[in-house]
Amino acid sequence: MDGTFNENDISRVVEADRAHIWHHLLQHKPLEANDPRIIVEGKGMRVWDQKGKEHLDAVSGGVWTVNVGYGRESIAKAVYNQLIKMNYFAQSAGSIPGSIFAEMLIDKMPGMNRVYYTNSGSEANEKVFKLVRQIAHKRYGGKKTKILYRDRDYHGSTLATMSAGGQDERNAQYGPFAPGFIRVPHCMEYRKHELGHEDLSGEAFGHAAADAIEEVILREGPETVGALCLEPVTAGGGVIEAPTGYWERVQEICKKYDVLLHIDEVVCGVGRTGTWFGYQQYGIKPDFVTMAKGVASGYAAIACMVTTDAVFDLFKDNTDDPLNYFRDISTFGGCTAGPAAAIENMRIIQDENLLDNCNAMGEHMMGNLHALMEKHKVVGDVRGKGLFLGAELVADRSTKEPVDEKLAQAVVADCMNQGVIIGVTNRSIPGKNNTLCFSPALIATADDIDQITDAVDGALGRVFG
Repeated sequence: MDGTFNENDISRVVEADRAHIWHHLLQHKPLEANDPRIIVEGKGMRVWDQKGKEHLDAVSGGVWTVNVGYGRESIAKAVYNQLIKMNYFAQSAGSIPGSIFAEMLIDKMPGMNRVYYTNSGSEANEKVFKLVRQIAHKRYGGKKTKILYRDRDYHGSTLATMSAGGQDERNAQYGPFAPGFIRVPHCMEYRKHELGHEDLSGEAFGHAAADAIEEVILREGPETVGALCLEPVTAGGGVIEAPTGYWERVQEICKKYDVLLHIDEVVCGVGRTGTWFGYQQYGIKPDFVTMAKGVASGYAAIACMVTTDAVFDLFKDNTDDPLNYFRDISTFGGCTAGPAAAIENMRIIQDENLLDNCNAMGEHMMGNLHALMEKHKVVGDVRGKGLFLGAELVADRSTKEPVDEKLAQAVVADCMNQGVIIGVTNRSIPGKNNTLCFSPALIATADDIDQITDAVDGALGRVFG
């Protein structure tokens, strides 16, 4: 085949997909009897499949990415114009859009000052891990190499980021993993009974959940722990917001034991929680911030590792050591399409006041979800921040026993049949893949939100009676 395509010949696309595409996160055997789903067009909050069926997308491209919605001609034009002029040069040199977007980004991140471009969230997180290890050798005699990560958090799909992965089903069958990554307990108040804190709530529980991190540091030896890596709101592990008092205590602990704080904003970054970055909701002062998905809303591949001058300066001191600098490269960090798209993406968020809309629509959606909780006993908890929300389904509210994950998936399938795409925790936490996930684009209207929650209402009624 020569690659030409007639839009009326969708059957050729379907057959090519069936014959040659290995889809993400899908068990292919059940697909053999059905046509694969092909998404052929998107506009605003809606997408259309190969059969012409319209769907309201409540998950921003399936993985929390398309923050400003589909069909943004201005972003496409910005990418086109940049690629015609200069498409790529290794990041050992600079580029016009790379410099401009870095300046725009740092303006939104007081206290941070250096941007390292790469091509995925996994890779951005790996950059931090490498920097932490190199700092350990430069300053601590190679001892402070351990990296702490939290149960239920997710940081990527490479072997190193899976070594820092708190989702056991994601990790199953891919070990052995890299040494030096140590798990700390989750901070989920709804399941505080798993942590032995049934009698604590609010700030008292927040402090106890953070103190569990200190206990791990003391167990491992503070002289061996270099960094703590956390999501500001846990994403694929169940959409978990930390309790009151947690982040203040976490920062105190990091400062006390000279532990670098790495905030993974791959999902929460660029408006998803109602501020430019999720960590800004909680007064956190990180040493590293990583981001990807919403940075360009999926219009081009881009990810960033952002750090402070204090960290950057460690790698430019004047010594005769030829290994003293950060000896790292990310091939596609030199692509100019990503920052060109990111510049226009950020302009849209600013000019259309999408952070304000995210907060307003997030509040509206949370109200709708609480109404569903009142109506359906199977909804045990609703939680989240901005337009990043979850509803946990339980078989019994008193015991908090999760529903069978097939039933949670049936709710998703029912919504799909209604023309609404929602998400659910998927092959993440053994026995607890029971949280419905919602991350509509920041352009969502009240009518969009109502359509989403109305579909969930109907689905819960049909699946659970």
